[in-house]
Amino acid sequence: MPEKELDYIRSREAADGSSTEKNGGVYIDAFDKQDNAPPLKGWSRFVDGFKRADAVDYGIDPNLSEPEKIAVMTANSPLSRSLKNRHLQMIAIGGSIGTGLFVGSGSVLRTGGPAGLLIGYILIGAMIYCTVQSLGELAVTFPVSGAFVTYNSRFIDPSWGFAMAWNYAMQWLVVLPLELVAAAITVKFWDSHTNSAAFVTIFYVLIVAINFFGVRGYGEAEFVFSIIKVIAVVGFIILGIVLVCGGGPKGGYLGGKYWHNPGAFAHGFKGVCSVFVSAAFAFAGTELCGLAAAETANPRKSLPKATKQVFWRITLFYVISLTLVGLLVPYTDERLIGTSSVDASASPFVLAIKNGGIGGLPSVMNVVIMIAVLSVGNSSVFGSSRTLAALAASGQAPQIFGYIDKRGRPLVGIIVQCVFGLLCYITASSKSGDVFNWLLALSGLSSIFTWMSINLCLIRFRRALYAQGRDTSELTFTSQVGVYGAIFGAGLNILVLIAQFWIAVWPLGDKPNAENFFMSYLGFPVVLVFYIPHKLWKRTWRLYIPAKEIDIDTGRRELDLDLVKQEIVEEKAYIASLPFYKRVYHFWC
Repeated sequence: MPEKELDYIRSREAADGSSTEKNGGVYIDAFDKQDNAPPLKGWSRFVDGFKRADAVDYGIDPNLSEPEKIAVMTANSPLSRSLKNRHLQMIAIGGSIGTGLFVGSGSVLRTGGPAGLLIGYILIGAMIYCTVQSLGELAVTFPVSGAFVTYNSRFIDPSWGFAMAWNYAMQWLVVLPLELVAAAITVKFWDSHTNSAAFVTIFYVLIVAINFFGVRGYGEAEFVFSIIKVIAVVGFIILGIVLVCGGGPKGGYLGGKYWHNPGAFAHGFKGVCSVFVSAAFAFAGTELCGLAAAETANPRKSLPKATKQVFWRITLFYVISLTLVGLLVPYTDERLIGTSSVDASASPFVLAIKNGGIGGLPSVMNVVIMIAVLSVGNSSVFGSSRTLAALAASGQAPQIFGYIDKRGRPLVGIIVQCVFGLLCYITASSKSGDVFNWLLALSGLSSIFTWMSINLCLIRFRRALYAQGRDTSELTFTSQVGVYGAIFGAGLNILVLIAQFWIAVWPLGDKPNAENFFMSYLGFPVVLVFYIPHKLWKRTWRLYIPAKEIDIDTGRRELDLDLVKQEIVEEKAYIASLPFYKRVYHFWC
């Protein structure tokens, strides 16, 4: 244990009276200051909520060094901890279900075939499961502001952390205007005459309003959005089974007909490689449940459950639904091409039901697609604002980005994202398509790098525990797939980067082209642009932090490791005493 532990005391009782230090920790009298302050009401309370919640407000000793202040503010950020268990469960279950599944799977089916589609999604799904397990272990142990955004600097290397954090922030900054335009396109399904800018404005105001309600607004919105998406996918699975068995209006047993004619694979091994990349994009946003850990009331209880839910989401919502899609729609269907990334008519889910002879579904599916688009747009404000706040707290971005108001909102980060979202009005330009394609290319590989780094962080954390003579017995939650799962996750992400490079240089059905290459692989040089200058600026030439130097204590909410170990032993004994079916349920749920 370090000589001085930075502990955040949340009440007078927890501080055990009037002592200024407890167990060697720094006593932060935030609640004393709050209790002694006169209560505000009405307009005064509203205005006060926008004032900064800085170190003075939280009773942090001004004589502490700057690194100690950063450790306290990152580990005990003023971000509101009002996300409930149900919010985190739904963010985990339905958070990344979007156009990548509902529409993007159509182009993947066309290039990879039904077998290539399944192989790609199963492998990427397995990688995502390992990644979320790694993230769960780290985020439960260190529920700090920014989560994996700050883990990279802590467990791997500050320059790599700087590059990954800005890469992740850029991903979400770009996503908001793209998703707003995409939502407006879905409305054209019903109204092709009204100017898209009108619908863009409506959706923009909606998303801004949701996020100014703070993390609770984001959580409630995602809860509703996710329920709708989950119901849509479950409904499709039930209907798809009926159609495959010949129970639809057209009748006739289908079975594996389309696996034989036109076939299981569309473009051989290269087609499967193209599925890897597209499938990875479809899972983007899965890591948000880890980013929300710092704003969760009890991450030790809710985050393990959320990470376990990811297995069911991958199995039920991706693998089973896409198996049915491959059975119901031949990969040679010309309608899979579509006119845009959110064209409901190109959705294989819609085509599957049209082929079954059921009418009236396109409008229903288009509503689901629109909700999925708005969900991603809503998540983009959450993701970018929290990333910018974490960057500011760790000294890797202008300090103004660390402005968090008294209601726990990273106000400047939200405003920056909303200003960047105004790019959505470029949709009125004739060159809007080119602009958005290049914006998307800037962060096209962001998720791949993020997931790879999360797994590398767990590998380095476990190595640090071993090097410092400690073990996993002090961890309240450990990854179910362990270090080997993290190695698999990191390795598969590297293979995806290699596959994407191959597809970028020699695209399917086309000749090598510089524009196509940078459109597909611009994210890689963007990472280098952040990584190399930071190395030169900081003049730190080592590639990684030695395991014995890694800080494995700052940021823990439970600092009494003997008590934690005792609680873990008792919890394991309790679980072992349960009936077999309850133990199985606890493992998977």
